[in-house]
Order: sequence, then C-alpha cells, then structure tokens
Amino acid sequence: MRFPSLLAATAATVLAVPAMAQDNHDPAQDFNGPYVSIGGGGTLQGSDRGETLVFDTNQDGSFGDPVLDAAGGDVFAPGFCNGAATSTANIGCRNDKDGPEYFGRIGYDRRMGNFVLGAVIEGGRSEARDSVSGFSDAGDSYMMSREADWQAGARLRAGYTPGGGALFYVTGGGAYARLDNKFATTNSVNSFADSGKTNGWGYSAGGGVEVMAAKNLSVGLEYLYTDLKDDDYTVSVGQGSAPAPDPLTGVDIQRSNPHFRTHSVRGTISYRF
Repeated sequence: MRFPSLLAATAATVLAVPAMAQDNHDPAQDFNGPYVSIGGGGTLQGSDRGETLVFDTNQDGSFGDPVLDAAGGDVFAPGFCNGAATSTANIGCRNDKDGPEYFGRIGYDRRMGNFVLGAVIEGGRSEARDSVSGFSDAGDSYMMSREADWQAGARLRAGYTPGGGALFYVTGGGAYARLDNKFATTNSVNSFADSGKTNGWGYSAGGGVEVMAAKNLSVGLEYLYTDLKDDDYTVSVGQGSAPAPDPLTGVDIQRSNPHFRTHSVRGTISYRF
C-alpha cells in the first residue's frame, strides 16, 4: 500500500475531531437530513494471480482456444504474468498500479434514536490501473490494461450513533465505471484493432466512521471494496505485414479475468444541511 502517510493523517484527523467539536448544537440532530461531501484517498489492488490472455482463434465468440504455430506448438508457451510487461520481452511484469482517488457525493440520512439509515450517490475518478501481459515464442509481449475515466455509485448505508457525535456504519450498493482500455505490443508486423472504452458494472461494499466537527460539518474515514465486471474489451489481430501463414491473423484476444477489483481507503468532509 502506497499511501501510509495520507491514511495516517486522515485517521489522526478523524480521531482528533471530537475534541474540536462545538457544544452549540443538539447531538440528537446529528446525522439526520441531507448532506454533500467531498473526499479523497487511495485505490489499492490485490494480486490477480493466475490471470492470462485468452484467445478466440475461429471467431465463434468462445475464448480459450490455443494459438498454434505451423508445427503445432503453442505460440504463447513462454506464459503470462499479472501487470504491465517490462521493456524486455519474456522477463516479467511490473505490479499493477495503485493510485489516488477523488470524488463528490450527495446523501440523505434518517435518524431513528441511535440508529441511522441513509442513501448516498457519488461520482469521481481513480488513478489505479490493472494490467495483464502475455509473451510469445517470437519474443514479443502483449499487454492489456484498464483504468476508470470516471466512476459512480449508489449505495445504502446503516449505522449506529451512541447519542450523536460519531456514526459507525456499513454501506453497500451498485457501482459503475467508464473504463479506458489500452493495448500495447512489441509485435510490429501484425495489425491490431480494439473495441475501445467499455462500461463496467458491479457493486461496492464497506464501512466507516463519521464524526461531527461542528454543527453542520463532519469528517469521516471509510473503506470500500469495489468489484466491476468488464468483459467487452476485445483486440482483433490482422495480417498486417506478417508473412502467411501467420498463427495470429484472425485471432481475437481478451483478458481471462473480467473483474476489476479494488480496495479504497478514503477520507471525507461533509456539510450537513
């Protein structure tokens, strides 16, 4: 995880806020009504072990075919690795890229005694990138990567506030991202055409704590797990200047794992009306 100082500072702020809170408001009205928030933090990715590129050699829509050369050998026998291929083929991959994220949200809470039910809609962007690479017996690398141009979510949340001042909650709901897919290869003889940007749909779930800093101001710390399914991105290989017969010509390529999974740790600042 690459954001220890950011997360430590956010956590320290949240823990310190109760001492700063003003006494000129009624705690019974905390976390009740509409609010707007801004926030930011870090998007972290787990290891997608075992992910590969998969192939449709006869364009029947079914991926998982081997790509065979004229002698019947597997063109991709050198194998695959999770992450972006290094500059030298057949060496390995860099880790997937974690990155900062930033977002805005609107929400509404309904407080019933010490229990709170609410809903939130948010939108923003994450700089994290998820890649997978394959290597051919000709010494070329083939890499697919994806990151979100922007993303949005609509979630419910339920929490408990022991008399006001602090809210401990869980949250979950639907998630969407407009994904920017990219393809890169050291193969300079074939031609390649891809399907471009795709729509990822899925869900988010997590929890957090929010504390009142003043009558209308709260700060929070939140963890969110997001799982987006992205199975529409395809790269189609053409003949280009490759000599015939060419085992890659007419092959479609996809990722074996359609899921883009991330972990987010973020701080929030909210104004409550």
